[in-house]
Amino acid sequence: MHETARRWESAEALTAETRRFVAATEAMMASTAHHLSEGVENLRLKAIIHELPDFLYVKDRDSRFVFANAVTASNLGFASAEELTGKRDFDLFDFEVARRHFDIEQQIMATGQARIDMEETVVLPGSPRPVCRLTSKIPLRNERGEIVGLIGVSRDITERKLQEDLHRGQAKLLEMIARNEPLPMVLEALVLMIEAQLTGIDGSVLLLDSEGTRLYHGAAPNLPGGYSRLIDGVTIGPKVGSCGTAAWRGHPVIVEDVMSDPLWEDFRALVAPFGFRSCWSTPIATSENNVLGTFALYSREVRRPTEHEMKLVALATHIAGIAIERKRVHDRIHFMAHHDDLTGLPNRAFLKERLANILDQARRNNRKVTVAYIDLDNFKDINDGRGHAAGDEVLKEIATRMANSVRASDMVVRLGGDEFLVVLVHQSSHDAGIARRLRELQKAINRPMRGESGDIAVTASIGVAAFPVDGATAEELLANADRAMYRAKQLGRNTLQHHDGASTSVGMPLGEQEELHQAITGDQLFLEYQPQVDVATGRITGIEALVRWNHPAKGRVPPVNFIPLAEETGLIVPLGLWVLNEACRQARAWQDMGLAPLTIAVNVSAKQFADPDFASHVAEALERHRLQSHWLELEVTESVVMQDAERALAMMASLRALGVRLSIDDFGSGYSSLAALKTFPFDRLKMDRSLVEALPGDKTAVAIASAVISLAQTLKLSVLAEGVETDAQMDFLRQAHCEEAQGYRFSKPVSPEAATLLLQTQSM
Repeated sequence: MHETARRWESAEALTAETRRFVAATEAMMASTAHHLSEGVENLRLKAIIHELPDFLYVKDRDSRFVFANAVTASNLGFASAEELTGKRDFDLFDFEVARRHFDIEQQIMATGQARIDMEETVVLPGSPRPVCRLTSKIPLRNERGEIVGLIGVSRDITERKLQEDLHRGQAKLLEMIARNEPLPMVLEALVLMIEAQLTGIDGSVLLLDSEGTRLYHGAAPNLPGGYSRLIDGVTIGPKVGSCGTAAWRGHPVIVEDVMSDPLWEDFRALVAPFGFRSCWSTPIATSENNVLGTFALYSREVRRPTEHEMKLVALATHIAGIAIERKRVHDRIHFMAHHDDLTGLPNRAFLKERLANILDQARRNNRKVTVAYIDLDNFKDINDGRGHAAGDEVLKEIATRMANSVRASDMVVRLGGDEFLVVLVHQSSHDAGIARRLRELQKAINRPMRGESGDIAVTASIGVAAFPVDGATAEELLANADRAMYRAKQLGRNTLQHHDGASTSVGMPLGEQEELHQAITGDQLFLEYQPQVDVATGRITGIEALVRWNHPAKGRVPPVNFIPLAEETGLIVPLGLWVLNEACRQARAWQDMGLAPLTIAVNVSAKQFADPDFASHVAEALERHRLQSHWLELEVTESVVMQDAERALAMMASLRALGVRLSIDDFGSGYSSLAALKTFPFDRLKMDRSLVEALPGDKTAVAIASAVISLAQTLKLSVLAEGVETDAQMDFLRQAHCEEAQGYRFSKPVSPEAATLLLQTQSM
């Protein structure tokens, strides 16, 4: 005790009053030790205090430690309690935490009011995660009743809090499942709950597809997005990492080191850049042990999971199984309630639920919706002459043909008996393409059908009505289409009639619109490619695809002469999809030739970007042409994203989920706020040519260009300058640290063959 007092006296930070307080404390402790029971009278009080599992410490009026037990010292990073003497929280924690502790302690000593059972969350020195403590602090008085310091007692309640959080998390998850909240939300909450219980662990849920062959993304809120995209859709098998193998075996797969385990042999290069070293995967299964997916934990350390970690995994797989099974049951019930048993098509209930929403969306976007009411001609004769089984086969075949004749965004409904309804959605306010699509639908129905006793001829009477001119509500639209269908019956069947009863089928005169449509479908369009180069090295880093029209009579038609027409008529959507697919095909062809992969940029129109199915079209194009998503860049103008920010953000999130790059085109030509850029997840900013062409002579242009480049760098965006034509412009861009450039200074748009030569020359 006296040696401790001498050390305290030598500490410059301690006051004389504190030293008196220490002496009194030692005397009190000695007196207490004297009166201990006989069984422990030889055990020093100090040793007892140091054996306590809880923090126990004493501080002076300046909140300096004057005494602490061994647990307190070791948890604060000191080898002995004596080393902590004279220290303050400002020496141990970050400023904000230390200030909070100091303010509370000074208030206690100023008021004499103790603070009991305060919950504190702190990060102790050397600790990988926060610690939760239950702390009481009591003012300490001398023999004259004066407050000379305080006594603190803290208990680590981290594990208890974790258990409480786990129980609350389980209750919340079960509540989410009971409320039938979206499965991705439930699975993400589940992964986050498990991750919160662990340190340095990332969780992942993969879902097995209906065929039982591939695993798809379910939830992985903290796994790197790039890694999640790479494993999305992986085929399961006996040697497919941890998850693919676990789903294949139906049993947990524990891999201590992915860099040496043979199960990861084909995937080491994939996982290595992300730093994961161990992966433990457990199947999510039904009560009948049918695999639904996998739950995996990733660690950046080479190790096996602890018993505690495996208990958490067991809990997670159990809850995930409940959630997935409930979702499947709900989807099945919903499908049965909204679909026809015989054909599998949506039924009247589904139509009623969806059509009002479709029309409301079309009304907001000034678009057209066309409905075709279809009644098979003389279907009773088929039932009577060939039997109801043959009639059912005819209905199923007709349903299949109609479903295959429309786009994924359209809808085919069986109203009952031999009556169907086709809804053509996402049209512009014009009629472009409607007549052709209806004729194709009619041809599909009319194709002879093979039966056991010979061919069956099937025709249909079709009535057409269009929103909004033929009906403002779903009821009006269906009633008018129904009347038109009966008119077609009266005129001899096997005809198509508009609701106004005209005897001619729906159509439009051959003109510019039809010519453009024929150009899209008749191999008249082609692409040219303009290189994008690295400003510092001059090497080609990407290429932009630009559409051109070779008219059979007029020759080459400039884009300025047909793009506005395509926008106005709605043909820009199929035109844009053609460009997207052709660009992906050419990019893949260059890679197959052995050329180094590079980014291919495709412009996206406002109508394309507003199409809810656009992301699906992009995914289909990438899959069709075997092009990895990160080699495709979609360019949208700032005016497109600023028109409807909420919808734009949703679409961009869908595209980013595919792994596609996004760039904002013609930046600097509009009036959007620069600050709004941080809202949108762009990868690149393309400076408009109208700004670039004024460089470097125009001081205003120089200031704006410099600001744009600086802003982009702050937002972690790369910058490409369009329309670069002179060395002076190039010198300015190089000095301003603009990364890439495009323009006649390097190359005009060229044919695929010429572009191939440019790329081959660079690779030499």
